[in-house]
Amino acid sequence: MDISSVNKILGPDGRIAARLPNYEQRPQQLQMAQQIARSLQGKKHALVEAGTGVGKSFAYLVPAILFAAGERKPNEDPEKPRRVVISTHTISLQEQLMYKDIPFLNSVIPLEFSAVLAKGRGNYISLRRMGNAVARVNTAFEKEEQIQQFKSICDWSSETSDGSRSDLDFKPWGSVWDEVASDSGNCLGRSCPTYGDCFYYKARRRVQNAQILIVNHALFFSDLALRRAGVNLLPNYDAVIFDEAHTMESVAGDHLGLAVSSSQVDYALNKLFNDRTNKGLLVHHEKTEAMKQVVHCHFRAQQFFDEIDAWLSENPNSNGRVRVPELVPNVLSPALAKLANMVELAANDLADDSQKQDFTSMADRLFVMADSIEHWRTQNIPGSVYWIESSRQRGRYRRVKLAAAPIDVGPTLRKELFEQVNSVILTSATLSVGKNASFDFFKSRIGMTQSDSLQLGSPFDFKKQSKLILVDDMPDPSDRAAYDKAVVDMMRRYIKRTEGRAFVLFTNYEMMRNAASSLTHWLASENIALFSQDDGMPRHQMLEKFKQTDRAVLFGTDSFWQGVDVPGDALQNVIITKLPFSVPDQPLLQARLEQIKARGGQPFMEYQLPEAVIKLRQGFGRLIRSTTDTGIVVILDPRVTTKRYGKIFLESLPPSQVVRESIRSDFSHVSEEY
Repeated sequence: MDISSVNKILGPDGRIAARLPNYEQRPQQLQMAQQIARSLQGKKHALVEAGTGVGKSFAYLVPAILFAAGERKPNEDPEKPRRVVISTHTISLQEQLMYKDIPFLNSVIPLEFSAVLAKGRGNYISLRRMGNAVARVNTAFEKEEQIQQFKSICDWSSETSDGSRSDLDFKPWGSVWDEVASDSGNCLGRSCPTYGDCFYYKARRRVQNAQILIVNHALFFSDLALRRAGVNLLPNYDAVIFDEAHTMESVAGDHLGLAVSSSQVDYALNKLFNDRTNKGLLVHHEKTEAMKQVVHCHFRAQQFFDEIDAWLSENPNSNGRVRVPELVPNVLSPALAKLANMVELAANDLADDSQKQDFTSMADRLFVMADSIEHWRTQNIPGSVYWIESSRQRGRYRRVKLAAAPIDVGPTLRKELFEQVNSVILTSATLSVGKNASFDFFKSRIGMTQSDSLQLGSPFDFKKQSKLILVDDMPDPSDRAAYDKAVVDMMRRYIKRTEGRAFVLFTNYEMMRNAASSLTHWLASENIALFSQDDGMPRHQMLEKFKQTDRAVLFGTDSFWQGVDVPGDALQNVIITKLPFSVPDQPLLQARLEQIKARGGQPFMEYQLPEAVIKLRQGFGRLIRSTTDTGIVVILDPRVTTKRYGKIFLESLPPSQVVRESIRSDFSHVSEEY
């Protein structure tokens, strides 16, 4: 592959331009594709920031396909396929790549190549496990609704060609899907009577033969974590391209850490035996002694998690972080290990290999839980922070979660990713900070020390298509009562200005909840529909309803700052209620800030500020999604103008016309550009 090959596809006279009658040439897209081609060919890492509208997907797919399917060098093994993994954060982008972009490129690129959307194993139905559940349906499920849903899944299993949960026309309950899902610990492999028809193994064979693998970040980092133990979910690859790469540190931390909760323990025990309903795997096989041990484990679990919860109650000012090992005695792990041994022995009494595997799988799950609890309690994972989360479930009982995560994922990513893979390419619309578009913060957080870098602006004309409104004389957020009242007043002003058609982005649920309560009556009087994330509606469903409603406002927190695409007239206004600084007493963030301070750094300038800048850029990016979109972004936090660091936020945003308005009047009195 050379640069000319990329130009023949993406250039002004290329195959894509010839195919699409209204094709608009985007120089930034071609620049990005050329850079990625050079990095793939030269076995180098690269960082590419490309603004909204560049067309990133084509810019990395074209060189990835040409690299994977193109001519080999003389010294390359012709039998060994080249493979490129493309990892995204959101499902919508994966589906766009797999079902829209790749089929189109397949029609214009004169090379044969194979591409597969790789999913985690638990997304596929196991026909063997489903058959076992049929035999014990009355002891496996507690509610009639679960039984009916299970029967619907059985009917679907004979019709589906994919066999994955996303192919269902309804969202199954977790407790129902868990009974039929493919599970590495509950798999007979080639010995399974349904091996020839197994959806997971069919998908796995497609993955093994594919040159382009589309995955999500969660699956990628699950695979990376397992590779440290000599196991892998994905086949080996020559290069990986991360889109939406700004989320890498967060997702990597989740999958390189540890988490176990009281509800997970209860769920596993109830699958074996629920003494309230007299249902479960052990009931079906009449394993009385093991059933007694389940009851004992429930008692020990309550005792253990109650002691954890009591520690939280005795430390009301604690953020849940546990700084010393062996916080409480571990009465639970030995009980779980004993039960696991009993379940494992019970498996030996069964003649049917399929039923035996159900028992072995449950034993393995119990062993893992017992080990995880003890690892957390003894804090024996180097370089990690440990904490407790506690929340009430439906007003009945408290859910206690034990969590641990690496303070710094950089060393692991450097060792396991950047030093192992020939070419790692990271791209997003938001990777840099400040007027000079520095990548230093992002690179330091993910452990990347050497790479080519390219920063590309957006082809959109933000000065013509959008206005950034800053409101003077807003109270400082430290005066919470005055600030919250002023925010609600300004929300009325700017929501009315665009007759709804607005996103309001919050940094916490409490402020969102209070704003919704304060504005509900007014919104009703203005005939503007309100969709609030606090109402519990699934994110994708709320977004679709917002798009379909002519006059609507959507209140969202963290997940709506990024990965949300609403082109057209439905969204003409994005209101930022507060600069998105993370809460500094969250245990993981607290530990990261302490680590920076311990080495003589400045936690605010080195971490909190650049992290918030990138998130603000994501929020701003919700507004303009096409060349015809227009609208306003309103920042209600006065610190963008009253604090010295505010200039960094403004300089990091796309070049915009900035309009200054007064809290006392909705007429602009100053206009300037950044």
